[in-house]
Amino acid sequence: MPAECFGAAVQPIGLESFQMPEKPNTESDLPSASKKKGTLVSLARYSEMGFMIPASVLLGFFLGKLADYWLHTKWLYLIGLVFGAVVGFWQVIRMAFRANKDQN
Repeated sequence: MPAECFGAAVQPIGLESFQMPEKPNTESDLPSASKKKGTLVSLARYSEMGFMIPASVLLGFFLGKLADYWLHTKWLYLIGLVFGAVVGFWQVIRMAFRANKDQN
């Protein structure tokens, strides 16, 4: 881009001779940081697995109770409870297979 396109004569300031500094050390470059990060990732993964089943069971139960209220029935909460448990176990199994695949 020419210097005259902005309406004023712009002089180059000579930054062509400067070099970028070396890459700074990041946490992933250090072995202890990567080990610590791996531990935190595992902790997060397993705690997510621990909360998945109760959360899905409660969600199924409350959605079943809501359907009972709307449809004036007394048994849909059981279907929601079972459906939530099945979905929760299915998600935990998927996460376990994914964690096993990531480790290999």
